[in-house]
Amino acid sequence: MIPTSDDSNTNNISLSRIRSFVRREGRMTLAQQRALTEYWERFGVESGTVLLDQESLFGRRATWVLEIGFGDGESLATMAATHPDINYLGIEVHRPGVGHLLLRAKELQLTNLRVMCADAIEVLEKQLPNNCFDRIQIFFPDPWPKIRHHKRRFIQPQRVSLLVHKLKPLGQLHLATDCENYALSMLDIFNATPELVNTIAGNGFAPRPDWRPMTKFEQRGLRLNHIIRDLLFLRHANC
Repeated sequence: MIPTSDDSNTNNISLSRIRSFVRREGRMTLAQQRALTEYWERFGVESGTVLLDQESLFGRRATWVLEIGFGDGESLATMAATHPDINYLGIEVHRPGVGHLLLRAKELQLTNLRVMCADAIEVLEKQLPNNCFDRIQIFFPDPWPKIRHHKRRFIQPQRVSLLVHKLKPLGQLHLATDCENYALSMLDIFNATPELVNTIAGNGFAPRPDWRPMTKFEQRGLRLNHIIRDLLFLRHANC
């Protein structure tokens, strides 16, 4: 089934009633719409209540990476093409971005990428087993810069606990942002989470990994002279 912009399943989320996103769909191109129609069956994964299994999705078991909020999907497509030995699952709520990634997946003939058009919190709660991901990455989440909107930020202590439980022991949680205030908030939350350990001595920010492709939002931040912050944490082996 092709994903729609219907929000009919949002009344059953147990974690929070506060959305970290607004459905600003923007203009969908004919190519993106065609991709949703023609390529969804090949790359798309339905949202719902069925627990997802990596081997069923990809036909194999391998290092498994989840990306939440992949935007237009260019960086995720690049990673999947560069690392065919890794399985990638991307979740994005905005259909134009999903359509764009489906186009790139078809062009690159990716076999190690699956895509969901859904609320990531619903998917995390209902469809993803605990202890399954080797890495969860969230690059340039909406910073909600106004103080009164900070409650809408995706990274909140309760949500971090949910993310941690989806990681394998020693699995990596990797985030990046160009919003200084948000970066400091995330760093404080992660350093205060007992199940996480900072990979950087002194509990600070990490250097940008060479393997992380630059995103559209990162390029915009650099043009605005924003400092890019990466956070790299591991789930404790004994948690």
